[in-house]
Amino acid sequence: MAQHHYNPTTKKPTSTISLSLTSFLFISLLCSISLLLAFSLFKSSIISPPSQNLQFQLNPTTSEHCDFTDGNWVYDTTIEIGSSTRYDHTCKEIFKGWNCYLNNKSNALEISKWKWKPRNCDLPNFDARRFLHRFRDTSIGFIGDSLNRNMFVSLYCMLRQVSTDVKKWHPAKADRGFTFLQYNLTIAYHRTNLLARYGRWWAPSKFDPVKSPMLFFEKGKPIMPPIAPDVGLDLVLKHMILYVESKMRPGTIRIFRTQSPRHFEGGDWDHGGSCPRVKPMLSQEVEELFAVENNGTNVETRLVNHHLYKALKGSSFYVLNITHMSEYRADAHPSNAGGKKHDDCMHWCLPGITDTWNDLFAAYLNNVKDQS
Repeated sequence: MAQHHYNPTTKKPTSTISLSLTSFLFISLLCSISLLLAFSLFKSSIISPPSQNLQFQLNPTTSEHCDFTDGNWVYDTTIEIGSSTRYDHTCKEIFKGWNCYLNNKSNALEISKWKWKPRNCDLPNFDARRFLHRFRDTSIGFIGDSLNRNMFVSLYCMLRQVSTDVKKWHPAKADRGFTFLQYNLTIAYHRTNLLARYGRWWAPSKFDPVKSPMLFFEKGKPIMPPIAPDVGLDLVLKHMILYVESKMRPGTIRIFRTQSPRHFEGGDWDHGGSCPRVKPMLSQEVEELFAVENNGTNVETRLVNHHLYKALKGSSFYVLNITHMSEYRADAHPSNAGGKKHDDCMHWCLPGITDTWNDLFAAYLNNVKDQS
């Protein structure tokens, strides 16, 4: 899920990653958590929520007879607490703030016992050896902020369980990469927090939609009168998508991951918000926390997805919808075990829910490969 910077003063986006590996397939994954943070700054300026159903999907992740994203979490009593068929807390790539077992989070061993169950079928568990075989000679790029690193590390740890002949390297303009030498399969992560560059004239702490509106530029000049932030978001998204489509090599599979929900309750991250739950939420609780009409602390998740789907419509991007399944999992964040001054209700424990994202990712890639 790849993000690119867009220079509002020149209208020329700059590429944020370049992988120069020879492969028959390049898979680029983009994320948009930075959109959620930006959107939280101007959600109060929105007069009314979109009337459109925000749960609709573009290019839904499905098998022939099943929508993998429509389901619920079930507790798997067959898994022994503390056991793992994927990987465990000893995987060295796990960022220390996400290692909930080592940080003594009370439910760390329970998190992976909850399994996502689509309504009309089963989501296959990630098969690391099959993945390596099927996608040999492939380069996979995770481009985005730390939420995509969360997913990248999950994928690495699962693959590392079955293939130890790995070369770690630093791709040009990227954070890190790993090549599984026996299969010539490379996964790389490039960190970038922004979809668009903003000038030094503006700071989030000074933003006021009426007294000091956000400015957007076209052909080097500010758009006047100032356009609404949500209109500007649509503009930036569209430019980013057009840029990526124009620069990606032929045959690239482009995937954009939907919003990863936060679960702050009782206030936002800097106002005493916490995520103390130790079990997945019920459907009613999810709606209370995320429904647009409630305008709650975490409402940006669905609002941003609305803009994202609108911008991606008609593009060559596929959409990996992880939002709905993740909204339930208020129990799966590092919380106060993350080592920060405030509760971490944004990132995810590892092992944890991003392993299920990779279940979905692998199933999706298999479907795309079968159809092509």
